[in-house]
Amino acid sequence: MLRNKLIRGAGASVLAAVLVLTAACGNGGNNAASSGNSNTPSSSPSSSASASQPVESASADKDPIKVGVLASLTGALESYGKQTVNGFELGLDFATDGKKEVNGRAIEFIVEDTETKSDVAIQKATKLLEEDKVDFLVGSSSSADTLAVLPLALEYKKVMVVEPAVADSITGASWNKYIFRTGRNSSQDAVAGAAAIAKQGVKIATFAPDSAFGRDGIAAFKPTAEKLGATIVTEQYADPKATDFTANIQKIISAKPDYLFVVWAGANSPWKQLQDMKVQDQGIKISTGAPDIPALKTMNDLVGMEGFSVYYHTLPQNDINKWLVEEHKKRFGGQVPDLFTPGGMTAAIAIVEALKKTGGDTDTDKLIQTMEGMTFDTPKGQMKFRPEDHQALQTLYAIKLEKQDGFDYPVPVLVRELTMDETAPPIMNNK
Repeated sequence: MLRNKLIRGAGASVLAAVLVLTAACGNGGNNAASSGNSNTPSSSPSSSASASQPVESASADKDPIKVGVLASLTGALESYGKQTVNGFELGLDFATDGKKEVNGRAIEFIVEDTETKSDVAIQKATKLLEEDKVDFLVGSSSSADTLAVLPLALEYKKVMVVEPAVADSITGASWNKYIFRTGRNSSQDAVAGAAAIAKQGVKIATFAPDSAFGRDGIAAFKPTAEKLGATIVTEQYADPKATDFTANIQKIISAKPDYLFVVWAGANSPWKQLQDMKVQDQGIKISTGAPDIPALKTMNDLVGMEGFSVYYHTLPQNDINKWLVEEHKKRFGGQVPDLFTPGGMTAAIAIVEALKKTGGDTDTDKLIQTMEGMTFDTPKGQMKFRPEDHQALQTLYAIKLEKQDGFDYPVPVLVRELTMDETAPPIMNNK
């Protein structure tokens, strides 16, 4: 277990997929948030690794507010879990001016490794709720882990802030009133993907794994693209474990689309074979979501690609993101924040903003009433918890991959921001 005990008072130091990228979160438990190598060289959440010595302050006689953070700190999604935890601590520091307290109540957070295993996630969440008596849950890196834990939020009547898991069902069929999601969902990704390339008269082919994750992604993409005037000329689905996509790619080439939109996750990505079969030489533009930096390093052949991004550190232009980038570099050896760092920060900001509005009161009913419809500022700009399903509406980015000096990967360059209204997903919880 990793713990971060509050350093109370002024002595606290300020801490510091595709669609390829949706898998962190896709419906499968081990889906990664991007294809490609997930062994990013990010620092472990070092300041969370050991308890700090508390410093006496005026809040010492008040019960602390406790947050339990579930994250994959080992296994296939290790890098994503670490990014989220680093971001969460940064967010607490930012939102509390480094004090980690609200209305005189200290905020403590306890991090548990789910190992990207649903049974372990349940075990760790139960421990946080029963033994540590946390007031909030946050997490997790895997949608399968998150879906397994949602019933515990209902059973123990505690708010769970979901970050970064993306499965639609989290704020859809499996939702309960205690669930608030700061991360985007699969449908938001799909809507952003369509908004980036679809227009009147454009012909689009789609390619995805034959799984709930892949089919859900295309099911969300297709109506948005068609509404914008595009035509879907073929939908190709491959066995999620396949390594040879020849038949699918031949059918895509035969359909003669203007764009190929790819939803993918996992190490067996189709990128190399798409290049080997010279899809782009046929006049077909490939489009997908820009993943994390390690995965971008596998996409040098896709320079010029039009697509979308959930986050790249140069895309949002606001003071909070500027603070995040500068502070992250200070704390983590000059490294910039990657795909899931701002999400962890956003989860912390949302919790602190809600607590500020309740005066530090952690009564669950009061928190729910406060958070429904709440707007709050984040590294990606303003977000809003939609009252109907508690999904955070948020900005995404239409981008183009460009080669830039000094980078060994294609850099996502902003084409335009996709507003929270533009990327709003359908309400799917039937409540």
